[in-house]
Amino acid sequence: MISIHRHTLFILLILFFSTNIFSQKNNDDKLALQYLDQKEYEKANTYLDKLFDKAPEQWFTQYYTGLVGVKDYNHAEKICKKILKRNPQNVNIYIQIAKLYKAQDDSKKENENYQKALKEVIPIQSYIQQLAYAFMEEKLYDLALETYKKGRKASPDYPYFYETAEVYKRKGDLKAMINEYLDAIEFRESELTTAQNFLQNALGYDDEGTGFKNPVLKQELVKRIQQHPNKIVFAEFLIFLQKQQKDFEGAFTQSKALDKREKEDGRRIYDLGKLCVSNENYIVAQKCYQYLIDRGIENPYYDVATIDLINCDYQYLTQKQNPTSEELIALESKFLKAADKYKGSQLSNLLIANLATLQTYYLNKPDAAVNLIEELIANPGIDKQVRAEFKIQLADIYLIKNVIWDASLLYSQVEKDFKFEPIGQEAKFRNAKLSFYAGDFKWAKTQADVLKGSTTKLIANDALDLSLIITDAIGVDTNAAPLARFAAADLLILQHKYPEAIAEMDSINKIFPTHTLGDDINYKKAEIFTKLGKYPEAEKMYKDILEYYPTELYGDDAQFKLAELYEKKFNDIEKAKQAYQDVLTKYPGSIYVVEARKRYRKLRGDNLDNG
Repeated sequence: MISIHRHTLFILLILFFSTNIFSQKNNDDKLALQYLDQKEYEKANTYLDKLFDKAPEQWFTQYYTGLVGVKDYNHAEKICKKILKRNPQNVNIYIQIAKLYKAQDDSKKENENYQKALKEVIPIQSYIQQLAYAFMEEKLYDLALETYKKGRKASPDYPYFYETAEVYKRKGDLKAMINEYLDAIEFRESELTTAQNFLQNALGYDDEGTGFKNPVLKQELVKRIQQHPNKIVFAEFLIFLQKQQKDFEGAFTQSKALDKREKEDGRRIYDLGKLCVSNENYIVAQKCYQYLIDRGIENPYYDVATIDLINCDYQYLTQKQNPTSEELIALESKFLKAADKYKGSQLSNLLIANLATLQTYYLNKPDAAVNLIEELIANPGIDKQVRAEFKIQLADIYLIKNVIWDASLLYSQVEKDFKFEPIGQEAKFRNAKLSFYAGDFKWAKTQADVLKGSTTKLIANDALDLSLIITDAIGVDTNAAPLARFAAADLLILQHKYPEAIAEMDSINKIFPTHTLGDDINYKKAEIFTKLGKYPEAEKMYKDILEYYPTELYGDDAQFKLAELYEKKFNDIEKAKQAYQDVLTKYPGSIYVVEARKRYRKLRGDNLDNG
């Protein structure tokens, strides 16, 4: 029994001392780091000396910091050399030694150690990058460049273009940085997209001086094209850049030259035309489509270009503030010829839709538009969905003509045929609006309330707006007269009778000064002013909503539309950015948040393709 007790006691003593030793060791670690953090280097070094002796690699950085803190440069150099002796490949240590001589104003020995690091680095990618990063941390950019040059010479298959470009970026050498990316493309053409993304991220899109819009990139690209006329990749990059800068005229010139030289089928010209239309640059879009038409009927894009050119003419003309009757009649003639040529073809659908709109709203020929659409609807071979779309357009025209019953009947037919689909819900909403125009507010609200649960977000939002307008305008008050006038004005807007609509809305303010339709009226007037090209007046309406009715129904709409006005009509990027940002901060629950964030980031210069 005694021997067992002694054995147990011996084990307990071993455990006690082991625990104390471990606790003491753990305590040394904590004290060393604590003193180092407090910059009490003398106290820290007492512990760090022992810790470094036991685990040099683990404690080198801390001990080096502690020794430099007390200006014990000799000892600091000794521990550097100890690490180097243990691992000669760790040439970054020479930079630590150089820093010691820099602290002592010994530039000769400082530079000697930098050169040693450069001389002795193993020209393998990981070692080259580590040393270059170490130089960059000390802002020794020229030495970092020398490091990459050594790596490039040793491994020509990996020339460090992107790494070198980053050094030039930090150095502030814009031209050299750009040329590294262009060298990467020249080295391997498949690098085009990667280099473009890196350049966009590096330059941003902020200003003429350092952003993606700066002239240096274009100048260097043009030089490359001149030096290497057979390398299509640089021409591709220039076209990409011109599109980014919205230099569509330049993009058309380059694309046309490339299309001819490479004997292409016209695809890039057609795509550019579409891009120009989406950016409302109809002049260059027209040039793109005309170029494809001029190539002859054998060109695969001849027919679509013919139709797109007419539709482009339509968009250009209908967005003009005051198109002349001669221009409108000439356009109608183009439409009629093309509609006859492509009759029965799917290509004619958009032609007929736009021609009917032109005749109804701009030429005062609603009956001609009705005949046009009725003939198309009667075609037994037409797609069911397309027929429904034209029925809705025909109903809209009937509404313009005040043929209310026929309009309602057509909307109801589409709703019945496509009850659970977006187009059916759109027809149902338009029927609700018809009731609203007619002054049947109770029924209009009932229908709108049903549609608030629509799977189509836009319809659901429009239905919610309609329901709220009716509720807010009438409320507990049974006087629906102000809302009736507002509904009448809304119908006049649909009929493009803008002066009459404004007069009707202004009358509400005079006759019913206590009405609750202030934000609704301002928003509708802003829409009219925008359509008429009266942008300052539209800006004022949106600002009035944000000042006097910021929490009302159209608060977030006004904020987003104001941003859009600054971006697209005033070309004031800074005001547009701020207005889009205000959508995000002031209306975080708005349906416009996603689009506002996207547009804000685009204007800020973010590369959206890279997320």
